[in-house]
Amino acid sequence: MVWYGKAAVSMRILITGGAGFIGSAVTRRIIEKTAHSVLVFDKLTYAGNLASLAPVAHDPRYAFRKGDIRDAPAVKSVLSDFDPDVVMHLAAESHVDRSIDEPGAFIQTNLVGTYVLLQGTLAHWRALPPGRRNRFRFHHISTDEVFGSLGPTGQFAEDARYAPNSPYAASKAGSDHLAHAWHHTYGLPVVITNCSNNYGPYHFPEKLIPLTIINALEGRALPVYGRGDNVRDWLFVEDHAEALLLAALHGGPGAVYNVGAADERRNVEVVEAICDLVDELAPLAGQAPRRNLISFVPDRPGHDLRYAIDARRIKSELGWRPTHDFDSGLRKTIEWYLANRPWWEAIRAANYRGGRLGLAV
Repeated sequence: MVWYGKAAVSMRILITGGAGFIGSAVTRRIIEKTAHSVLVFDKLTYAGNLASLAPVAHDPRYAFRKGDIRDAPAVKSVLSDFDPDVVMHLAAESHVDRSIDEPGAFIQTNLVGTYVLLQGTLAHWRALPPGRRNRFRFHHISTDEVFGSLGPTGQFAEDARYAPNSPYAASKAGSDHLAHAWHHTYGLPVVITNCSNNYGPYHFPEKLIPLTIINALEGRALPVYGRGDNVRDWLFVEDHAEALLLAALHGGPGAVYNVGAADERRNVEVVEAICDLVDELAPLAGQAPRRNLISFVPDRPGHDLRYAIDARRIKSELGWRPTHDFDSGLRKTIEWYLANRPWWEAIRAANYRGGRLGLAV
């Protein structure tokens, strides 16, 4: 429950992209930890997976509707039918490598889709009675990649200059600017969060950590871009879900929060840590250490060197703290993939076998 004055209010929360990695984590957390109701609105692209929502699918406070955020009538219909108090906007094309190969899909979903959703939400918000209109929030979830690449020192704060370098980052930067504009021009109560790299259970296996875990379990080569010196600030997805819920329910109109765990690792260090944990948790008799599977491959075009988040604002204003460091979160993640082979084996068999993306120049 979220408290407003002396009254406890049960909220209706619409989550776009709720069948994806982060969206499903938020959905599960809301149903399992609060009294709020959720409707997931998701197109179910390759990365959307209803199996990620199976733990809460039979709860009466959960509902699902298939739909595309670019489809204005569908957006209007779901807003009218569900009548949300909060819209959490996570629907996005999100993989940098795919954006290099197919940038048009990222422009359509991340920019055009966000515009359509903002317009539909604005009309919904304007029609609410004053009390609900004051409580309403449009929470736009974004990424630290909008800020570009850091040198060896420093962190991104909320006022960092936007300098996106990949088609994905540029499309998310544009969607951030749209959300800002709809707040400042039309008064829509927008909250924006920009997060660092997420990892954890239910992560589609095209990203570094799940791909490396699964390849290591299968004894496949473990590709590392360049020399593996690119640095990311890693955030366990369940900690991120808690931060998002706090921001959506307690962030003020126009507020921006950066979310990160201050847990930086070079990519090669991440892969080596996965190898060592998989060797410990899933040993194979007579097999060489999985570190022997590491292979360095041509780097991604325009690969940003380093990201790091300054999360002091969300800690001081909303009281958020990460509960997992990288070592504990990574162990928990690998244990989940070991215990949930059917989830990722179905993906391997259907629509993604782990091939390299993002080589188009």
